[in-house]
Amino acid sequence: MSTLIERYAAVVCDLDGVVYRGPAAVDHAVSALSSLSVPIVYATNNASRPPGEVAAHLTDLGLRASGRDVATSSEAGAEMLSRHLPAGSTIMAVGGPGVREALQAKGFRVLTPADLRDDPSLRPAGVLQGYGQGVTAADLSETAYAVVAGAMWVATNTDQTLPTHRGTAPGNGMLVAAVRRAVDRDPIVVGKPEAPLYELCAHRLDIPARRVLAVGDRLDTDIAGAVTAGMDSVLVLTGVDSVTSLATAPAAMRPTYLVEDLRGLRTEYVPTETDYSWWECGADRRRLVDGRWEVARTGSPIEAARAAVACVHQALDDDEITHDAARRLVRDVDVWQ
Repeated sequence: MSTLIERYAAVVCDLDGVVYRGPAAVDHAVSALSSLSVPIVYATNNASRPPGEVAAHLTDLGLRASGRDVATSSEAGAEMLSRHLPAGSTIMAVGGPGVREALQAKGFRVLTPADLRDDPSLRPAGVLQGYGQGVTAADLSETAYAVVAGAMWVATNTDQTLPTHRGTAPGNGMLVAAVRRAVDRDPIVVGKPEAPLYELCAHRLDIPARRVLAVGDRLDTDIAGAVTAGMDSVLVLTGVDSVTSLATAPAAMRPTYLVEDLRGLRTEYVPTETDYSWWECGADRRRLVDGRWEVARTGSPIEAARAAVACVHQALDDDEITHDAARRLVRDVDVWQ
């Protein structure tokens, strides 16, 4: 039996909820990542900070990282615009400093919403919209005006929420949705769950996507993006999603692996196996009988969770139980809620 990390040539690791929450590190994250012997790229949908600033945060936590080790959705957005627009084109940057710096690195002439308010005759060829704490309603208005006037509209991500050390805050998806309602048009989205950010990471690593392991805490972004990009993935139970939410995830949002925290990357991974109607993971052996658990043996909490999730996924796929029943059943083994 091997560890997860022995099966892959590199790791693409999410940040919020996996490595840190706000300014503080997630338990065991720093020691676990420091012990890995493969390259790591930290990929984040949060577009507000430049890679160097994110790397400085990681360094403060005790990790070794440079700006090259961080890939942001702003960088993926600037890359997308560079594929469609000539070098030196004028682009409006909406969001934090990370959006502006990513565009400048690609050689674009960068305008702000304030520039367009001062001179409404300006016509940017594109708009890159990302998260920023200082984004205002007036900024969203300028975004809408530019899109209606024909600018290529790229959104860094559409996360509805943003985890912070104080709780959950509205994410960039809320701001994008406001513009979407005004212009009746969809942006090109480059962050997770779309493939471009993961593709940028694989290109930077110069390693095929199939040999890279994606690590995240959100099914609808980290895991779905990995599936789209053709990467195997691992869900860590230190952030947004839980075993209970995983129970009803569709196939396009199901991780390859499930671990408690990042220490699981370097421990022997016990897979789930099926024996007719029974599902086994390590010491845990269970099956569903008339919508209830029949447990022959009880394993560790993570073994029970893996076996239970695999069992209810099969039952859901075969239309044998409802989503409500799946949540109820898995809640019995979800000690991480």
